Amino acid sequence: MARPREFDEATALEAAIECFWHRGYEATSVRDLADKMGISAPSLYNTYGDKHALFVQALERYLDHSTRARITRLEDSLPPKQAVRRFIDEIIERSVNDRERRGCFLINSALEVAPHDKRLGSLIAGRLAEIEAFFYRSIKAAQAEGDVPKDRSARDIARLLLGVLLGIRVLARSKPERALLEGVARPALALLE
Repeated sequence: MARPREFDEATALEAAIECFWHRGYEATSVRDLADKMGISAPSLYNTYGDKHALFVQALERYLDHSTRARITRLEDSLPPKQAVRRFIDEIIERSVNDRERRGCFLINSALEVAPHDKRLGSLIAGRLAEIEAFFYRSIKAAQAEGDVPKDRSARDIARLLLGVLLGIRVLARSKPERALLEGVARPALALLE
């Protein structure tokens, strides 16, 4: 008979997110993770699998509680064009107020891990595509409502906005100045007018 787990899996997973986010995937050892999570290495492996599997679970949890939650909240509460603007505004706000300059766990992972690990690279690309899909859905809906000109490519604008988002998060790691970040976003958001 299996012994019941003696730790809270969600709390331990949050600790893993912090560990990966702070140190990066490559610099984080299983020992670092087990220490931060307050569990033994065998418990880590038995519950989450190997480091790779734990990273995937950590990234998914992070996205569920940040990006995906933000998209759902904005799509449910605002007209489409305003949802896009608010999404970018909130990212700028988070970036300016990120005192530790940690950036975004997803985007940090795209820069660090994706070029070197095909499986994680594919997963990360898929998660970035979720954000692009939100922009695309919102732009298409705004075009249908007459709030965004229909002669503009919703796909191209969505991709541009994704690039702007990535740029904002990367720039903010070294220069988290509101005027700079808003200046990056302004020309792209003007395409919605």
